[in-house]
Amino acid sequence: MSLTLSDVKRIANLAQLDMDEAHAETALKELNGIFALAEQMQAIDTTGVAPLAQPLAAVLGSLPLRLREDDVTEENRREDYQAPAPKTQDGLYLVPQVIE
Repeated sequence: MSLTLSDVKRIANLAQLDMDEAHAETALKELNGIFALAEQMQAIDTTGVAPLAQPLAAVLGSLPLRLREDDVTEENRREDYQAPAPKTQDGLYLVPQVIE
């Protein structure tokens, strides 16, 4: 997949970015470079390769991870945080609909 200059300008417009011609061309080269790298990575056959949770595990073998206990350390202050909000319901903030 590769982008065109008009694609980059359209993306910039959707992101509400003011991008001149020189910056658009630079962004085009960089984005196409990223897509080219992704295509190279997709082309590699990874069948039989186990996924790694930690990249160092490939070098160090079994890597013991130091994990903390999953204990609650903060008290539930949801009601305090939601008290100044204009509208809440069932622990959620209610906001006006902006997308139809």
